[in-house]
Amino acid sequence: MKSSASAPTFSRGQSQADWERRIDFAALRAGRVEAVRRALGERGLDAAFLWRDENVRYLTSLRAIMLQFRACTTYGVFLHREGQPVVFVSSGDLVRAREGMDWIQEFHPIPILDEPGLVDRAVKEKVLPVFERHGVARGRVAVDALSFLQRQALDRHLPGVEWADGDSLLNRVRGVKLPEELAVLEEVTALADSVLLEAIKAVAPGARECEVAGEALRVLFRLGGELSHTASPFVASGERMCPPTRFSTDKLIRWGDLVFIDVGAYWSGYFADVGRTVICGRPSPEQKRVYRAVYEALQAGIEAIRPGVRCSEVARAIRDRARAHGLGDRFIDLFIGHGVGCAPAESPFLGETMPGAEDVVLEPNMVLALEPLIWIPGVPGGAGVRLEDMVAVTESGCRVMSRLPFDERLLS
Repeated sequence: MKSSASAPTFSRGQSQADWERRIDFAALRAGRVEAVRRALGERGLDAAFLWRDENVRYLTSLRAIMLQFRACTTYGVFLHREGQPVVFVSSGDLVRAREGMDWIQEFHPIPILDEPGLVDRAVKEKVLPVFERHGVARGRVAVDALSFLQRQALDRHLPGVEWADGDSLLNRVRGVKLPEELAVLEEVTALADSVLLEAIKAVAPGARECEVAGEALRVLFRLGGELSHTASPFVASGERMCPPTRFSTDKLIRWGDLVFIDVGAYWSGYFADVGRTVICGRPSPEQKRVYRAVYEALQAGIEAIRPGVRCSEVARAIRDRARAHGLGDRFIDLFIGHGVGCAPAESPFLGETMPGAEDVVLEPNMVLALEPLIWIPGVPGGAGVRLEDMVAVTESGCRVMSRLPFDERLLS
Protein backbone atom coordinates (compact mmCIF):
# COMPACT_ATOMS: atom_id res chain seq x y z
CA MET A 1 0.00 0.00 0.00
CA LYS A 2 1.52 3.30 -1.06
CA SER A 3 0.81 6.40 0.97
CA SER A 4 -1.48 8.98 -0.59
CA ALA A 5 -0.38 11.79 1.70
CA SER A 6 1.74 14.67 0.49
CA ALA A 7 4.90 15.60 2.36
CA PRO A 8 4.22 18.46 4.79
CA THR A 9 6.33 21.59 4.99
CA PHE A 10 5.33 22.74 8.47
CA SER A 11 3.95 21.38 11.75
CA ARG A 12 0.14 21.59 11.82
CA GLY A 13 -0.22 20.39 15.42
CA GLN A 14 0.21 17.21 17.42
CA SER A 15 -3.50 16.74 18.26
CA GLN A 16 -6.20 15.39 15.99
CA ALA A 17 -8.79 17.86 14.67
CA ASP A 18 -12.14 17.46 12.94
CA TRP A 19 -11.56 20.42 10.63
CA GLU A 20 -8.19 19.41 9.13
CA ARG A 21 -6.42 16.27 7.95
CA ARG A 22 -3.32 15.83 10.04
CA ILE A 23 -1.17 12.76 10.65
CA ASP A 24 -2.80 9.49 9.61
CA PHE A 25 -1.12 7.09 12.04
CA ALA A 26 -2.95 4.05 10.62
CA ALA A 27 -1.50 4.82 7.18
CA LEU A 28 1.90 5.42 8.79
CA ARG A 29 1.90 2.00 10.45
CA ALA A 30 0.67 0.21 7.33
CA GLY A 31 3.23 1.96 5.14
CA ARG A 32 6.13 1.01 7.37
CA VAL A 33 5.10 -2.67 7.54
CA GLU A 34 4.68 -2.75 3.76
CA ALA A 35 8.13 -1.19 3.28
CA VAL A 36 9.78 -3.90 5.40
CA ARG A 37 7.80 -6.69 3.71
CA ARG A 38 8.88 -5.38 0.32
CA ALA A 39 12.53 -5.22 1.40
CA LEU A 40 12.38 -8.80 2.69
CA GLY A 41 11.01 -9.98 -0.65
CA GLU A 42 13.64 -8.09 -2.62
CA ARG A 43 16.41 -9.78 -0.61
CA GLY A 44 14.90 -13.26 -0.72
CA LEU A 45 14.24 -13.32 3.02
CA ASP A 46 11.28 -15.05 4.65
CA ALA A 47 10.92 -12.97 7.81
CA ALA A 48 12.44 -10.41 10.14
CA PHE A 49 13.12 -10.94 13.86
CA LEU A 50 14.03 -7.56 15.36
CA TRP A 51 14.96 -6.37 18.85
CA ARG A 52 16.42 -2.88 18.53
CA ASP A 53 14.21 -0.21 20.13
CA GLU A 54 13.92 1.80 16.93
CA ASN A 55 13.06 -1.20 14.75
CA VAL A 56 10.40 -2.52 17.08
CA ARG A 57 8.80 0.93 17.27
CA TYR A 58 8.99 1.24 13.48
CA LEU A 59 7.15 -2.02 12.83
CA THR A 60 4.65 -1.93 15.71
CA SER A 61 4.35 1.57 17.26
CA LEU A 62 4.93 -0.14 20.61
CA ARG A 63 5.81 2.43 23.25
CA ALA A 64 7.26 0.29 26.02
CA ILE A 65 9.27 1.13 29.11
CA MET A 66 12.81 1.86 27.96
CA LEU A 67 15.06 0.89 30.85
CA GLN A 68 18.57 2.25 30.58
CA PHE A 69 21.08 -0.44 29.58
CA ARG A 70 18.36 -2.95 28.68
CA ALA A 71 18.37 -2.63 24.89
CA CYS A 72 17.36 -5.77 22.97
CA THR A 73 16.27 -7.77 26.03
CA THR A 74 12.73 -6.59 26.86
CA TYR A 75 10.73 -6.56 23.62
CA GLY A 76 10.99 -7.71 20.02
CA VAL A 77 8.96 -8.25 16.86
CA PHE A 78 8.60 -11.02 14.29
CA LEU A 79 7.33 -10.18 10.79
CA HIS A 80 6.73 -12.74 8.04
CA ARG A 81 6.99 -11.15 4.61
CA GLU A 82 3.33 -12.01 3.98
CA GLY A 83 2.05 -11.58 7.53
CA GLN A 84 1.41 -9.11 10.31
CA PRO A 85 3.78 -8.16 13.17
CA VAL A 86 3.95 -10.50 16.16
CA VAL A 87 5.10 -8.74 19.33
CA PHE A 88 7.17 -10.20 22.18
CA VAL A 89 6.89 -7.86 25.14
CA SER A 90 7.77 -7.67 28.82
CA SER A 91 4.85 -8.69 31.02
CA GLY A 92 4.87 -5.23 32.59
CA ASP A 93 3.68 -3.68 29.30
CA LEU A 94 1.55 -6.57 28.06
CA VAL A 95 -1.94 -5.67 29.31
CA ARG A 96 -1.67 -1.99 28.39
CA ALA A 97 -0.34 -2.85 24.93
CA ARG A 98 -3.14 -5.35 24.29
CA GLU A 99 -5.77 -2.85 25.34
CA GLY A 100 -4.39 0.09 23.37
CA MET A 101 -2.84 -1.40 20.23
CA ASP A 102 -5.71 -2.97 18.30
CA TRP A 103 -3.60 -3.05 15.12
CA ILE A 104 -1.47 -5.84 16.66
CA GLN A 105 -3.30 -9.17 16.85
CA GLU A 106 -0.65 -11.34 18.50
CA PHE A 107 1.32 -10.62 21.67
CA HIS A 108 3.58 -12.94 23.66
CA PRO A 109 4.76 -12.06 27.20
CA ILE A 110 8.46 -12.55 27.89
CA PRO A 111 10.75 -11.93 30.87
CA ILE A 112 13.74 -9.63 30.76
CA LEU A 113 16.13 -11.78 28.76
CA ASP A 114 19.19 -11.68 30.99
CA GLU A 115 19.34 -15.09 32.73
CA PRO A 116 20.22 -18.28 30.79
CA GLY A 117 17.20 -20.24 32.00
CA LEU A 118 14.75 -17.45 31.23
CA VAL A 119 16.21 -16.90 27.78
CA ASP A 120 16.13 -20.59 26.91
CA ARG A 121 12.48 -21.03 28.01
CA ALA A 122 11.39 -17.87 26.19
CA VAL A 123 12.94 -19.04 22.92
CA LYS A 124 11.66 -22.61 23.29
CA GLU A 125 8.12 -21.79 24.41
CA LYS A 126 7.44 -18.38 22.80
CA VAL A 127 9.68 -17.89 19.79
CA LEU A 128 9.99 -21.42 18.37
CA PRO A 129 6.20 -21.94 17.94
CA VAL A 130 5.90 -18.64 16.04
CA PHE A 131 8.68 -19.61 13.65
CA GLU A 132 7.18 -23.08 13.13
CA ARG A 133 3.65 -21.77 12.56
CA HIS A 134 4.90 -19.37 9.88
CA GLY A 135 7.03 -22.04 8.21
CA VAL A 136 10.39 -20.34 8.73
CA ALA A 137 12.04 -22.76 11.17
CA ARG A 138 14.26 -23.59 8.18
CA GLY A 139 13.97 -20.24 6.46
CA ARG A 140 16.07 -17.14 5.91
CA VAL A 141 15.42 -14.59 8.65
CA ALA A 142 16.80 -11.06 9.12
CA VAL A 143 17.92 -10.26 12.65
CA ASP A 144 19.33 -7.02 14.04
CA ALA A 145 20.71 -7.26 17.60
CA LEU A 146 20.82 -10.11 20.09
CA SER A 147 22.67 -10.84 23.29
CA PHE A 148 25.00 -13.83 23.37
CA LEU A 149 22.45 -15.76 25.43
CA GLN A 150 19.67 -15.04 22.94
CA ARG A 151 21.77 -16.09 19.96
CA GLN A 152 22.88 -19.23 21.80
CA ALA A 153 19.27 -20.22 22.55
CA LEU A 154 18.15 -19.49 18.98
CA ASP A 155 20.92 -21.67 17.57
CA ARG A 156 19.93 -24.46 19.98
CA HIS A 157 16.18 -24.44 19.24
CA LEU A 158 16.19 -23.15 15.64
CA PRO A 159 19.28 -24.76 14.10
CA GLY A 160 17.73 -24.75 10.63
CA VAL A 161 17.38 -20.97 10.37
CA GLU A 162 19.76 -19.06 8.13
CA TRP A 163 20.24 -15.69 9.81
CA ALA A 164 20.78 -12.58 7.69
CA ASP A 165 21.73 -8.95 8.31
CA GLY A 166 18.65 -7.10 9.53
CA ASP A 167 20.52 -3.97 10.59
CA SER A 168 21.44 -2.92 7.05
CA LEU A 169 17.99 -3.88 5.79
CA LEU A 170 16.15 -1.72 8.33
CA ASN A 171 18.63 1.14 8.03
CA ARG A 172 17.92 1.26 4.31
CA VAL A 173 14.15 1.04 4.72
CA ARG A 174 14.01 3.66 7.47
CA GLY A 175 16.35 6.04 5.65
CA VAL A 176 13.80 7.24 3.07
CA LYS A 177 10.77 8.60 4.91
CA LEU A 178 7.11 8.19 4.05
CA PRO A 179 5.02 11.38 3.87
CA GLU A 180 3.42 10.52 7.22
CA GLU A 181 6.88 10.12 8.75
CA LEU A 182 7.84 13.57 7.48
CA ALA A 183 4.70 14.94 9.13
CA VAL A 184 5.73 13.45 12.49
CA LEU A 185 9.27 14.76 12.03
CA GLU A 186 7.93 18.27 11.40
CA GLU A 187 6.03 18.10 14.70
CA VAL A 188 8.93 16.77 16.74
CA THR A 189 11.29 19.35 15.21
CA ALA A 190 8.92 22.11 16.31
CA LEU A 191 8.96 20.53 19.76
CA ALA A 192 12.77 20.42 19.82
CA ASP A 193 12.95 24.08 18.76
CA SER A 194 10.66 25.02 21.65
CA VAL A 195 12.66 23.00 24.16
CA LEU A 196 15.93 24.56 23.01
CA LEU A 197 14.53 28.09 23.07
CA GLU A 198 13.42 27.76 26.69
CA ALA A 199 16.80 26.30 27.65
CA ILE A 200 18.58 29.26 26.02
CA LYS A 201 16.42 31.63 28.06
CA ALA A 202 17.76 29.97 31.22
CA VAL A 203 21.39 30.79 30.34
CA ALA A 204 22.68 33.48 32.72
CA PRO A 205 25.73 34.16 34.89
CA GLY A 206 25.38 32.05 38.03
CA ALA A 207 23.09 29.42 36.51
CA ARG A 208 24.43 25.87 36.50
CA GLU A 209 24.54 23.69 33.39
CA CYS A 210 22.25 21.18 35.10
CA GLU A 211 19.69 23.93 35.75
CA VAL A 212 19.59 24.75 32.04
CA ALA A 213 19.18 21.04 31.30
CA GLY A 214 16.40 20.80 33.87
CA GLU A 215 14.52 23.68 32.28
CA ALA A 216 14.84 22.00 28.88
CA LEU A 217 13.43 18.73 30.20
CA ARG A 218 10.59 20.53 31.98
CA VAL A 219 9.45 22.04 28.70
CA LEU A 220 10.02 18.78 26.81
CA PHE A 221 7.66 16.84 29.05
CA ARG A 222 5.19 19.72 29.43
CA LEU A 223 4.75 19.74 25.65
CA GLY A 224 4.21 15.98 25.44
CA GLY A 225 7.68 14.77 24.48
CA GLU A 226 8.66 11.22 25.38
CA LEU A 227 12.45 11.46 25.62
CA SER A 228 15.32 13.78 24.88
CA HIS A 229 17.60 13.13 21.90
CA THR A 230 20.42 12.08 24.22
CA ALA A 231 20.16 9.93 27.35
CA SER A 232 21.44 12.91 29.35
CA PRO A 233 20.96 16.49 28.05
CA PHE A 234 24.07 17.96 26.44
CA VAL A 235 24.71 21.35 28.07
CA ALA A 236 28.36 22.42 28.05
CA SER A 237 29.61 25.89 28.94
CA GLY A 238 32.90 27.73 28.65
CA GLU A 239 35.96 25.53 28.83
CA ARG A 240 33.79 22.41 29.14
CA MET A 241 33.33 22.61 25.36
CA CYS A 242 37.11 22.44 24.87
CA PRO A 243 37.10 19.45 24.48
CA PRO A 244 33.32 18.92 24.55
CA THR A 245 31.83 17.47 27.73
CA ARG A 246 28.77 15.77 26.29
CA PHE A 247 26.46 16.01 29.29
CA SER A 248 25.45 18.69 31.79
CA THR A 249 27.37 19.21 35.04
CA ASP A 250 27.11 21.42 38.11
CA LYS A 251 29.51 23.94 36.56
CA LEU A 252 28.45 27.55 37.00
CA ILE A 253 27.93 29.46 33.76
CA ARG A 254 30.00 32.64 33.82
CA TRP A 255 29.97 35.93 31.97
CA GLY A 256 31.84 35.42 28.69
CA ASP A 257 31.10 31.70 28.45
CA LEU A 258 29.98 30.08 25.24
CA VAL A 259 27.16 27.67 26.04
CA PHE A 260 26.19 24.77 23.80
CA ILE A 261 22.78 23.10 24.27
CA ASP A 262 21.62 19.91 22.54
CA VAL A 263 18.53 18.26 24.02
CA GLY A 264 16.30 17.48 21.05
CA ALA A 265 13.01 15.63 21.43
CA TYR A 266 11.28 12.30 20.80
CA TRP A 267 7.58 12.08 19.99
CA SER A 268 5.40 9.37 18.44
CA GLY A 269 8.44 7.25 17.61
CA TYR A 270 10.64 9.91 15.97
CA PHE A 271 13.54 12.06 17.08
CA ALA A 272 14.53 15.63 16.32
CA ASP A 273 18.07 16.86 16.86
CA VAL A 274 18.64 20.63 17.02
CA GLY A 275 21.55 22.38 18.74
CA ARG A 276 22.72 25.93 19.29
CA THR A 277 25.69 27.70 20.85
CA VAL A 278 25.01 31.05 22.54
CA ILE A 279 27.11 33.56 24.45
CA CYS A 280 26.55 34.49 28.06
CA GLY A 281 27.38 38.19 27.98
CA ARG A 282 29.66 39.55 25.24
CA PRO A 283 31.87 37.40 23.02
CA SER A 284 35.60 37.78 22.45
CA PRO A 285 37.00 38.14 18.92
CA GLU A 286 38.28 34.54 18.97
CA GLN A 287 34.88 33.21 20.03
CA LYS A 288 33.27 35.14 17.18
CA ARG A 289 35.83 33.79 14.70
CA VAL A 290 35.06 30.19 15.61
CA TYR A 291 31.31 30.81 15.63
CA ARG A 292 31.40 32.46 12.21
CA ALA A 293 33.40 29.56 10.79
CA VAL A 294 30.96 26.96 12.12
CA TYR A 295 27.94 28.98 10.97
CA GLU A 296 29.27 29.34 7.43
CA ALA A 297 30.32 25.68 7.35
CA LEU A 298 26.79 24.64 8.33
CA GLN A 299 25.28 26.84 5.60
CA ALA A 300 27.71 25.41 3.05
CA GLY A 301 26.60 21.91 3.98
CA ILE A 302 22.94 22.82 3.65
CA GLU A 303 23.56 24.38 0.22
CA ALA A 304 25.36 21.20 -0.93
CA ILE A 305 22.46 18.86 -0.11
CA ARG A 306 20.36 17.64 -3.01
CA PRO A 307 19.37 14.27 -4.50
CA GLY A 308 22.23 12.41 -6.16
CA VAL A 309 24.93 14.00 -4.02
CA ARG A 310 27.08 11.74 -1.88
CA CYS A 311 27.48 12.25 1.85
CA SER A 312 31.22 12.77 1.32
CA GLU A 313 30.49 15.76 -0.94
CA VAL A 314 28.37 17.44 1.73
CA ALA A 315 31.04 16.79 4.36
CA ARG A 316 33.68 18.20 2.02
CA ALA A 317 31.70 21.41 1.55
CA ILE A 318 31.48 21.82 5.33
CA ARG A 319 35.18 21.21 5.90
CA ASP A 320 36.26 23.39 2.98
CA ARG A 321 34.33 26.35 4.38
CA ALA A 322 35.91 25.90 7.79
CA ARG A 323 39.30 25.65 6.11
CA ALA A 324 38.78 29.08 4.60
CA HIS A 325 38.73 30.39 8.19
CA GLY A 326 41.90 28.51 9.06
CA LEU A 327 39.97 25.99 11.18
CA GLY A 328 39.73 22.97 8.90
CA ASP A 329 41.79 20.83 11.28
CA ARG A 330 39.87 21.77 14.47
CA PHE A 331 36.76 19.61 14.01
CA ILE A 332 35.84 17.10 16.70
CA ASP A 333 36.98 13.64 15.58
CA LEU A 334 33.48 12.41 14.75
CA PHE A 335 30.94 12.51 11.93
CA ILE A 336 29.51 15.96 11.16
CA GLY A 337 26.05 14.89 10.09
CA HIS A 338 23.71 11.94 10.36
CA GLY A 339 20.28 10.64 9.51
CA VAL A 340 17.45 11.17 11.99
CA GLY A 341 14.24 9.23 12.39
CA CYS A 342 13.25 6.37 14.66
CA ALA A 343 16.80 6.48 16.02
CA PRO A 344 18.46 9.69 17.21
CA ALA A 345 21.45 9.11 14.94
CA GLU A 346 21.10 6.66 12.09
CA SER A 347 22.36 6.00 8.58
CA PRO A 348 23.49 7.83 6.55
CA PHE A 349 26.47 9.37 8.35
CA LEU A 350 28.29 12.35 6.83
CA GLY A 351 31.98 12.94 7.37
CA GLU A 352 32.64 9.86 9.50
CA THR A 353 36.35 9.91 10.34
CA MET A 354 36.74 6.17 10.93
CA PRO A 355 37.59 3.96 7.93
CA GLY A 356 34.93 1.74 6.40
CA ALA A 357 32.04 4.22 6.39
CA GLU A 358 29.48 3.87 3.60
CA ASP A 359 29.29 6.85 1.25
CA VAL A 360 25.52 7.04 0.74
CA VAL A 361 23.91 8.84 -2.19
CA LEU A 362 21.21 11.21 -0.92
CA GLU A 363 17.60 10.64 -1.98
CA PRO A 364 14.42 12.71 -1.63
CA ASN A 365 12.67 12.31 1.73
CA MET A 366 15.83 11.52 3.66
CA VAL A 367 16.09 13.57 6.86
CA LEU A 368 19.47 14.66 8.20
CA ALA A 369 20.98 16.60 11.06
CA LEU A 370 24.08 18.62 10.17
CA GLU A 371 26.22 19.41 13.22
CA PRO A 372 29.73 20.78 12.62
CA LEU A 373 31.68 21.19 15.87
CA ILE A 374 34.97 23.11 16.08
CA TRP A 375 36.91 23.78 19.27
CA ILE A 376 40.09 25.59 20.20
CA PRO A 377 41.69 25.09 23.62
CA GLY A 378 42.97 27.78 25.93
CA VAL A 379 40.44 30.55 25.23
CA PRO A 380 38.84 32.17 28.31
CA GLY A 381 35.12 31.38 28.28
CA GLY A 382 35.76 28.60 25.80
CA ALA A 383 35.95 28.54 22.03
CA GLY A 384 33.99 25.38 21.30
CA VAL A 385 31.05 25.82 18.93
CA ARG A 386 28.52 23.42 17.48
CA LEU A 387 25.48 24.46 15.45
CA GLU A 388 22.95 21.86 14.36
CA ASP A 389 19.97 21.98 12.02
CA MET A 390 17.48 19.38 10.80
CA VAL A 391 16.98 19.24 7.03
CA ALA A 392 14.79 17.20 4.70
CA VAL A 393 16.12 16.28 1.26
CA THR A 394 13.66 17.42 -1.43
CA GLU A 395 13.41 16.72 -5.16
CA SER A 396 15.50 19.79 -5.95
CA GLY A 397 17.60 20.44 -2.85
CA CYS A 398 16.73 20.49 0.82
CA ARG A 399 14.40 22.21 3.25
CA VAL A 400 15.61 23.35 6.66
CA MET A 401 13.12 22.02 9.20
CA SER A 402 14.49 23.63 12.37
CA ARG A 403 13.79 27.34 12.73
CA LEU A 404 15.59 28.55 15.85
CA PRO A 405 17.71 31.64 15.09
CA PHE A 406 21.44 31.92 15.60
CA ASP A 407 23.10 34.21 18.14
CA GLU A 408 23.49 37.58 16.41
CA ARG A 409 26.00 38.73 19.03
CA LEU A 410 28.38 36.05 17.76
CA LEU A 411 27.72 36.82 14.10
CA SER A 412 28.07 40.60 14.28
